[in-house]
Amino acid sequence: MNEVVDVELDLSGLVCPLPLLKTKQALNRMESGQKIKVLATDPGSERDFQVFAEQSGNKLLEMQQLDSQFQYLLQKR
Repeated sequence: MNEVVDVELDLSGLVCPLPLLKTKQALNRMESGQKIKVLATDPGSERDFQVFAEQSGNKLLEMQQLDSQFQYLLQKR
């Protein structure tokens, strides 16, 4: 995940629903087309971010797991 991002959130240690809630709050402050990188450790966040992207219209550009950390790259619609 080497793309240029506009916002980066490290939400490690937070559990559901906080990673998604804090990401939604950050997206609300962003402009259309901007990108946000989110780091999380909650295994449930993987499904949460996929469903959120489908329902909200924001693009989940990339998702990867490195050891116990999940990284998400989203683009605001």
